Amino acid sequence: MKLIHSFYYAFKGLYAATMEERNFRIHLIAIVVVCIAGIYFDLSATEWALIVVSIGMVIAAELFNTAIEDLVDLVSPQKNPKAGRIKDISAAAVMATAIAALVVGIYIFGNKI
Repeated sequence: MKLIHSFYYAFKGLYAATMEERNFRIHLIAIVVVCIAGIYFDLSATEWALIVVSIGMVIAAELFNTAIEDLVDLVSPQKNPKAGRIKDISAAAVMATAIAALVVGIYIFGNKI
């Protein structure tokens, strides 16, 4: 029963991120576009594996970023330079994974175009 509850809360978090976070929705749209392109270009199993790992990294980073931003807002609702720094670093982690995913995408799809 605890396992079922764990999945329930995880999907609840995904739903919240989808409904409330604009950047998360942008990433979801990018996933759809990449998957359509992957099907169109008939990616190999290895190429799909790289794409899936890249997608997973970016989505996980975005979810961590959202959680960190919400936690920072909870514990420091007033403007605070350290709170802003934490949020900036968290956002930079998303950017780093997104850039890495972009490089993977350019490598894979660049060879197909």
